Amino acid sequence: MDIRFDGRVAIVTGAGTGLGRSHALGLAARGAKLVINDLGAATDGSGRSGDAASQVVDEIRAAGGEAVAHGADVSDEGEVRDMVEKTMAQWGRVDIVVNNAGILRDKSFAKMTMADFRKVVDVHLIGSANVTHACWPILRERKYGRVVLTSSGSGLYGNFGQSNYGAAKAAMVGLMNVLHIEGARDNIRVNTLAPTARTRMTEDLLPPEAADLLAPETITPGLLYLVSEDAPSRVILGAGAGCFAQTRIYETEGIELASGEITPEEVAASFAEISDPAGQVELHDAFGQTRKYARKAAEARGMSLNWKE
Repeated sequence: MDIRFDGRVAIVTGAGTGLGRSHALGLAARGAKLVINDLGAATDGSGRSGDAASQVVDEIRAAGGEAVAHGADVSDEGEVRDMVEKTMAQWGRVDIVVNNAGILRDKSFAKMTMADFRKVVDVHLIGSANVTHACWPILRERKYGRVVLTSSGSGLYGNFGQSNYGAAKAAMVGLMNVLHIEGARDNIRVNTLAPTARTRMTEDLLPPEAADLLAPETITPGLLYLVSEDAPSRVILGAGAGCFAQTRIYETEGIELASGEITPEEVAASFAEISDPAGQVELHDAFGQTRKYARKAAEARGMSLNWKE
């Protein structure tokens, strides 16, 4: 079946340029009504303009779609609340939330100011939380929601000079994991997109031939799947240049140290065994790790545990 969004209302942040614009156009082409959110700032977050968002709205309307612009600063809770209230006044619903807005203030950690660290975290992490939190009661009441958070290889794997950006992008995975659990009973599916693309924020870092391959349009199909009716939940989807992969966080089986051997020296001596990937698994919540460790310790002592459900 074709993936369609007829009748759905989507809010896409940072939708005036780059990935956000591509996502918004992709959703609109498949029937969604769009809120084009963009502050119109420079890549470092300075300045403000409504021109970019208005141009995307014009593109969507020219193609026969429906869209409105809103210039909320996603790090400002009041402005975000105004955006969601205006969306409800316009269409009476929100179905899809795409958290894409972001800025860069790159410097090595030694040279970075804490103001620049905080600002990047405010836009990426707090901004995503603000928008999702404002929409959350609507999604719960409607018993339907598709939410995407945007991470990055810098958050998943690290990148020199991006401690602020990397910390914010890694936090998306933790936020996704909790919202996936809390939203499951209300049919709210929450996923993370980890794209690598040619955008305003990366164009100076890429050789021309690579930039041509890494167009935002090669990533948007993955985003469209993550917000579709039959979307998965709690998925980290890597995407770039038409390539797609799933990132997973595993925990090794590990070992249990006898009570008299729980010392740093024994941890060091056993580290190869602790790190052995044989039998590694994904854990589905934090208590799953607690159960695992308690079970291993109990088995070593010949004990049985009766868990409260």
